[in-house]
Amino acid sequence: MRDHRPKQPCVYLLASRPNSVLYAGVTSDLAQRMSLHKQELIDGFTKRYYVTRLVYYEMHETMDAAIRRESQIKKWKRAWKVRLIEQINPEWRDLFDEATGEILFAPADVERERS
Repeated sequence: MRDHRPKQPCVYLLASRPNSVLYAGVTSDLAQRMSLHKQELIDGFTKRYYVTRLVYYEMHETMDAAIRRESQIKKWKRAWKVRLIEQINPEWRDLFDEATGEILFAPADVERERS
């Protein structure tokens, strides 16, 4: 059965636990990507360090915009990334509900003012 959900470009941050290893990624289907991360089906950094907790995400109008934002975030100092996460998710909760496959609402999901 095919998934007919519309694609939505997204930048996301994962952590292995609160205030630990961070990973920035980009995708057009966050729920599907999170399912792959949780099942450790994506080889590389996230699988090696068990970085599977979705702690931050933001939606974008285009994939180009999401990729630009991901590149920007990857260049940031760790403290800046932590501040970004803690603005919307101070408890570092996992925003992906594995049982339902749903992404929990986070304020960054609302259209942001671009700087």
